[in-house]
Amino acid sequence: MTNALAELLAERDWLMADGATGTNLFNMGLTSGDAPEFWNVDHPDRIEKLYQFAIDAGSDIFLTNSFGGNASRLKLHNGQDRVRELNKAAAELGRNLADKAGRKIVVAGSVGPTGDIMLPVGTLSHADAVEMFHEQAEGLKEGGADVLWLETISAPEEFRAAAEAFKLADMPWCGTMSFDTAGRTMMGLTSAGMVELAQRIENRPLAFGANCGTGASDLLRSVMGFSAQAPELPIIAKGNAGIPKYVEGHIHYDGTPELMGEYAVMARDAGATIIGGCCGTMPEHLRAMREALENTPRGDRPTLEEIATKIGPFSSDNDGTEDDGGAPKRERNRRRRG
Repeated sequence: MTNALAELLAERDWLMADGATGTNLFNMGLTSGDAPEFWNVDHPDRIEKLYQFAIDAGSDIFLTNSFGGNASRLKLHNGQDRVRELNKAAAELGRNLADKAGRKIVVAGSVGPTGDIMLPVGTLSHADAVEMFHEQAEGLKEGGADVLWLETISAPEEFRAAAEAFKLADMPWCGTMSFDTAGRTMMGLTSAGMVELAQRIENRPLAFGANCGTGASDLLRSVMGFSAQAPELPIIAKGNAGIPKYVEGHIHYDGTPELMGEYAVMARDAGATIIGGCCGTMPEHLRAMREALENTPRGDRPTLEEIATKIGPFSSDNDGTEDDGGAPKRERNRRRRG
């Protein structure tokens, strides 16, 4: 199997990923509490539409509709025996569209958290987590995914289990964590800790970074924390399109396409190589991001003040690395990616 993502990373100095899965599917009729993975079989036309949104907006990478496709998550919907089927279908739909696109596009098999807490805090063992991730990985591989894409992880233990599982599946992978608690993941990992984890793990990812979290400003601060450590691996930034607000019975994200264009350029200038959106990011946001990345010359590394002014205020005063916010003060030790 050729490593399509590694090839693109060697050819380009930035790549654009896709946007939201859930937000777009809710707009197509998905109901809260339903398992979107069932749509890979029940409504394949809607999943193809989701993927086509990203392709038409200029994404170089799009994620499959398989975020909750592990046995633990699917068990909530009596679908634990359909892991291979649903993940294979998710990847097959994407493979078919990518191959028809007329340009090189990476199909990334989305793998989310198990939803369980690992030992010793919770009840999920390392071996069971590896088994679940491996089962999902094999389905995505069989369906034609180019790379596996671990996302929205908060526990280092789960990150390690996935890395082991992906090695068993003999698949390249990327991994992102969600920094949504004063610059830390829910389980307490900082941006600096994430760099160390990604680079020291036995089966290293092709790229690492952050997704989701609170808002685009906070995610950019995490990216600043990553790049301050001068990592050897490319950095991924997949921020939400603004902040969620409850309006007339529905969740809406307040980030405009113009704001997401600013975010994309700032993410690149802060050190990210793979740039996309997460919750609330629609096709119009992606188009604005692509246009901004193509037409805005590379600039200086942004300051926290510039991020807050252009993208919005941070949700906390601290970035999780030291008492006073820390990461940007380590700029003298950084090494820019070309």
